[in-house]
Amino acid sequence: MFRKAVETDLPAIIDLLANDVLGASRESTQPEDMERYRAAFRDITGDANQFLCVVEDGNEIVGTFQLTVIPGLSRGGAKRAQIEAVRVARSRRNEQIGEAMFKWAIDYSRSQGCALVQLTTDKARPDAHRFYDRLGFEPTHIGYKLRLL
Repeated sequence: MFRKAVETDLPAIIDLLANDVLGASRESTQPEDMERYRAAFRDITGDANQFLCVVEDGNEIVGTFQLTVIPGLSRGGAKRAQIEAVRVARSRRNEQIGEAMFKWAIDYSRSQGCALVQLTTDKARPDAHRFYDRLGFEPTHIGYKLRLL
């Protein structure tokens, strides 16, 4: 089941984000750090262009991603969808959950009038690159980031 995340999902979402080679060094599952995540969650849920999705199987959250609808002037005023923070529980990988997540995200993006779906992926994730290639995504741009904090 795909649904909008609620605040009680935060510990499971943070666990998914942290249970990853790159996320292990960026995320914290310590109780004293949860207020930062709660504040971010309130910002996300207060923005109509954001959809923080959780994927449930029974009572277990097995996946998450954040989808942002970005209105724009380029491409004739087209909206685009940005997919970020995609995670599938390590114990549930290779069950086509990721494919189902992207099918859902693409369908949702179409329903919001988006002309394209985009994402960024770390250079250190060759498995993810193959996955996105297989789904039909094309590496058409080079992404740059400037760390501010």
